[in-house]
Amino acid sequence: MKKLIKDATIINEGLKYRGSVLIDGEIIERIFPYAIPPDFDLTGVEIRNAASLYLTPGAIDDQVHFREPGLTHKGDISTESRAAVAGGVTSFMEMPNTNPQTVTQELLEQKYRRAAEVSPANFSFYMGATNNNLDEVLKTDPSKVCGIKVFMGSSTGNMLVDDEKTLSEIFKHAPALVATHCEDEATIQKNIKIARQRYGENVPVSRHCHIRNDEACYKSSSKAVDLASKFNTRLHILHLSTAKEMSLFSAGKVKDKIITAEVCIHHLWFDDRDYISKGNFIKWNPAIKTVKDKEALWEALLTDKIDVIATDHAPHTREEKNNTYFNAPSGGPLVQHSLTAMLEMCNSGVITEEKVVQKMCHAPADLFRIDRRGYIREGWYADLVLIDPNQPWKVSPHNIMYKCGWSPFEGQEFTHKVVSTFVNGREVYKDGIILDGILGQRLQFLV
Repeated sequence: MKKLIKDATIINEGLKYRGSVLIDGEIIERIFPYAIPPDFDLTGVEIRNAASLYLTPGAIDDQVHFREPGLTHKGDISTESRAAVAGGVTSFMEMPNTNPQTVTQELLEQKYRRAAEVSPANFSFYMGATNNNLDEVLKTDPSKVCGIKVFMGSSTGNMLVDDEKTLSEIFKHAPALVATHCEDEATIQKNIKIARQRYGENVPVSRHCHIRNDEACYKSSSKAVDLASKFNTRLHILHLSTAKEMSLFSAGKVKDKIITAEVCIHHLWFDDRDYISKGNFIKWNPAIKTVKDKEALWEALLTDKIDVIATDHAPHTREEKNNTYFNAPSGGPLVQHSLTAMLEMCNSGVITEEKVVQKMCHAPADLFRIDRRGYIREGWYADLVLIDPNQPWKVSPHNIMYKCGWSPFEGQEFTHKVVSTFVNGREVYKDGIILDGILGQRLQFLV
């Protein structure tokens, strides 16, 4: 049966207007700006009245850690993808630092098979690089895999790629986009030594942004940019966190860039003052830094030096987080609250709804060259979100869908609420309920 989402406020491609969208199966068949022609036959069409709601493309999160396989006490592909669609995220790209790490093509395909069984969202998975798996990395199919993840800084197990020859070979021959975590390990270790000399093992979490400081970030990011420039590599630098790094990027349309940049929700929302109240629950790598850094990230985002907004969703249990600084893992859950958090910023005039959609929906689709997603266009997949802009709600344990059961936004009241999420034309989430039995698809990429 065809579906009509009727009289919504459509936010798409820099415009905000009243209109309706007709869905046939997986695909957007027709968009009606303003009014549906009176002679258009709606016989047999299921009609959804959306007169008080926003309609946007589904958000695309290019950086998540769903913890499967091997770390499923924190989260898994099923639980975290369900949280994603509850937050209006219809497609995700997941990272390789699981257990075992995703560093062979067979392990990569195992993840795809698992997601096809349990994920209500569309999905892709990065191939992980190490110092000694170049042959496997070079087998990556760019039409079926979002990219190659290179940890140029601390990571799980042996995923730190610090061999200069291997780095050069990856950047020179990479068959797909290279996505990097950039923090200089030598700088971090030097700063850890200084912190231990001062505090012993009782380093306060507020020192996290001094240990993983702007020098560590810039030194690694600039190295990645130099390598990409040398070899003309498609480079995407993840979770930027410092004002200093912004000099590495240029403003412009993402389609025209070889080197692109990402910022995450937590680096836009929090700053170093929040360590006092949030502690390890906002301990991320790279670290949340100063107000000045946060302001620089916002400026770069709004002027299109930074291309996309993501989450780096990385759940840990409360018990793990309630530990001493060195023993508490970095990362936190965000994918359920990313879209509503950014829309909340619209209320204070920091950003417009059109810009949020650009950075969370359009730009990721363009950057990764995803086939027919990220926009509301006729003939494209119907990945759509209905949002009530006037339905206040508070984040609390009873409405958190992450397996870990907590959020850094606990107690935060949002004014925008995701009402329904459609993936490939099928409603997968409605009014707080995941509609079981509906599964997403493997993302395909244009090469």
